[in-house]
Amino acid sequence: MWNGTRGIHRLGGAVVPEGNQKKERTILQFLTNHFYDVEALRGYLLQREMCKVHLKNRSFTWLEEQHGPYSAGAFFILKQGGAVKFRDKEWIRPDKYGHFSPEFWNFREVPVEAVDASDCEINYEGLDNLLLLKELQSLSLQRCPHVDDWCLSRLYPLADSLQELSLAGCPRVSERGLACLHHLQNLRRLDISDLPAVSNPGLTQILVEEMLPNCQVVGVDWAEGLKLGPEEQPQDTASPVPA
Repeated sequence: MWNGTRGIHRLGGAVVPEGNQKKERTILQFLTNHFYDVEALRGYLLQREMCKVHLKNRSFTWLEEQHGPYSAGAFFILKQGGAVKFRDKEWIRPDKYGHFSPEFWNFREVPVEAVDASDCEINYEGLDNLLLLKELQSLSLQRCPHVDDWCLSRLYPLADSLQELSLAGCPRVSERGLACLHHLQNLRRLDISDLPAVSNPGLTQILVEEMLPNCQVVGVDWAEGLKLGPEEQPQDTASPVPA
């Protein structure tokens, strides 16, 4: 029996509608014609994903010329799915469909003081748009998959204003990137929790605290990574004392 888009149901199950069969054949034919093994297909999909990331991080210099650096930088963050806070204004965030209020275009002369770019796909190129916000005080880059050591090396233009920075959960940030933060001497709070590329979190926190003496470094137990493994524990050669 035919029941619309669900197909033709028989005793053995559902038969895929003819339109879907043609679509499946087209996809299979495309894959067969262009890829000879799984690795080639994987490379193709990876290339497509990187093209999407590159497109999301394109430059918005033309917006800077028309609307000023604050609005242009805010537009970039909002398009990424992040949130911005202009000075003395409420936070502006996109909804679940990616839509956001256009009122920020009216804040041409109002500096952006805080950015929440958590989980956004910002990369090295996209920082050109973020660095337009010269008076930025708080920046969250939590769990950004493309933020790496090279990105941290580019944050020095924000040294005069930036006071809070969160790098929690960034998988590509290592000790080398954290060392680049020595330019940010006005930082008052730095979150470096859950950084899998950091091999020794406890020692790294100690070094960062020495590098930024006026900054509260959070997210890591100072003793984490400093404990000796079982094979490195000192052996007690003294005889046990009987009870």
